[in-house]
Amino acid sequence: MADKLYKPGTDNLPRGEYKEVGPRGGEVRGGRQVTIDPGDRLPPTQEKGRKWKPV
Repeated sequence: MADKLYKPGTDNLPRGEYKEVGPRGGEVRGGRQVTIDPGDRLPPTQEKGRKWKPV
């Protein structure tokens, strides 16, 4: 599952921490890390085209 990338706004994901990454999963400078609970949506990323990756 750690290789899967999710778009901002995706919901019904497993609880846990998600890291902001580039469009193909690469590290981004200043990327955020968020914790979501069941039923929460992933928040918007800081720049268009970025995605979220489970940590």
